[in-house]
Amino acid sequence: MAQDVQIVVNKHTPYAVKAFERIGKVIAFDTHEITKDSIKDADILIVRSETKVDHTLLDGSRVKFVGTVTIGTDHVDEEFLGKNGITFVSAPGSNSNSVGEYITATLLESAHNKGFSLNDKTIGIVGVGSVGSKVWHKAKALGMQALLNDPPLQRLGSKYTLHSLDALMEADIVTLHVPLKRSGPDATYHLFDENRIRKMKQGAILINTSRGGVVETDALKRTLRDGHLSTAVLDVWEKEPNIDTSLLELVSLGTQHIAGYSLDGKVNALRMNYEAVCRFLGRPVDKDINALIPDSALPEIRAERIHASVQETLRDIVKQCYDINVDDRLLRKIISLPEEERGKYFCRLRAEYRIRREFLNYTVCVDGEAKRLFNVLQLLGFKVTEAESS
Repeated sequence: MAQDVQIVVNKHTPYAVKAFERIGKVIAFDTHEITKDSIKDADILIVRSETKVDHTLLDGSRVKFVGTVTIGTDHVDEEFLGKNGITFVSAPGSNSNSVGEYITATLLESAHNKGFSLNDKTIGIVGVGSVGSKVWHKAKALGMQALLNDPPLQRLGSKYTLHSLDALMEADIVTLHVPLKRSGPDATYHLFDENRIRKMKQGAILINTSRGGVVETDALKRTLRDGHLSTAVLDVWEKEPNIDTSLLELVSLGTQHIAGYSLDGKVNALRMNYEAVCRFLGRPVDKDINALIPDSALPEIRAERIHASVQETLRDIVKQCYDINVDDRLLRKIISLPEEERGKYFCRLRAEYRIRREFLNYTVCVDGEAKRLFNVLQLLGFKVTEAESS
């Protein structure tokens, strides 16, 4: 009976075919190939954020289960699914650590480029859910003071201090980790419009890894051009994949919506979808998704001395795991392309993204004065050992 179930997956989701092949017949399509005609005979549909799931896609199909291997759900018409008895699952928290490590790299690189110490800076974190809480703990490990904002969490009651959004405007760096909501008491669409951005501290840095629509593009360009903001770091953009290249030219670091794209995060999301499908079909979970991943065989990182500072040494170690400048350089090539080719290039960068493993897969061996880094590296998520005495 299981083999009668037809499952359509995005072919750029690592290990998706292997994960689902014991459940039924698996068909893997490229993103642009997931259309009304191609999925009409599918029972189960597993998508990424590039696929708009609504009546246009699903009308006339036999799909009864939709899963997305993403935290965000703004590409899915959940109301339509609910009204039509279609089960829906997402993957909340699956790539939160990946985004936390992206922010770690961003903070260290920004401090290096701008010549400041993170110990002297305050970070304002807007949204303290799965992602924001990871960012908070990693920022603390780097010696930063944090101001936290999360109105929905505040209404539910929080064990730690939360601040108003206005209070966060005094932070040196503000980072956004909220879903995109266009209405309601917690609407986030253009939450950072010109009025909000100009309330930020003069010379502050704005980081957005949530959704492009949370920040108003034209307002951000104006505040960067007139120097109100020192700079911005963007992983997400309005109107993706057709991004505003004039904004890209203004930011210090720009990437192609890949903050959560570690292999570990992708596999976490796949596992959550796979287990949900098993529950939907009333069958046991008979496959360990993590076992599908080949051994990373990553080289040990050795740290024996402190470079110009502890901060610079940490930056060097992080760059050996994830160099954010590589993604920035790749995205900036979009500027020289003809306008009609830019959207396809952006999509290709995402679909063909390189394998990136999280810090937990790396062992840092510390020796000499670098032993001072032991606790910080552990807090950032690395495996840490001390060199044996000779």
